[in-house]
Amino acid sequence: MDIFFVRKYLQENLGFSQEKIHKIHKYIDLLLIFNKKYNLISKSTEKEVWSRHILDSAQIIKYIDFKKDHILSDFGSGAGLPGVILSIANSNPNFHVKLYEKSPIKRAFLSDIQKITKFDIEKNVYDYELIRSDYIVCRAFKKLDLIFDISREKVKNPHKLIILKGKNALNDLKKLPKDKNYRYKTVDSITDEDSKIIIATKNGK
Repeated sequence: MDIFFVRKYLQENLGFSQEKIHKIHKYIDLLLIFNKKYNLISKSTEKEVWSRHILDSAQIIKYIDFKKDHILSDFGSGAGLPGVILSIANSNPNFHVKLYEKSPIKRAFLSDIQKITKFDIEKNVYDYELIRSDYIVCRAFKKLDLIFDISREKVKNPHKLIILKGKNALNDLKKLPKDKNYRYKTVDSITDEDSKIIIATKNGK
């Protein structure tokens, strides 16, 4: 997928305005500059950043209701994917996006991105006893069972998990212990035919 296809898809299918596309351009510019010194994304994916990272992150917005006054948490945000893209997509000032990242270097990068779009930066997920969130999103964070452990132990209120996973997604999901408090489904990724998006709801949300 080239940049023109991705930009068109973002606008026509995911509701990104020209202004929001411009913000993504500014984010990518800073990401590639920072990536020269620090490995935020694999350098082999830099030329495909629009499809491999931007569209891959943006595709999950269809499972998020930005109209409600909710909190979304991106666990292990790294370079801000998908959290930054979701914050750009969001137009509701009462919908809050929080990016959790343990690396001081990556948090420093994210603080620069706050000039482009609005979100909060938090430290390591494990630094918090309780986390209040209505959505948890993850991309290249931890193994699936550990993500659900965090959901179970730290996020007590009803919430939805949206997890971008690779080709082992279905096998990993089968290995999870059964928990009546969660309902699961998977959908195909639009950027990789072998990848899946795992959507789980806790406590009937």
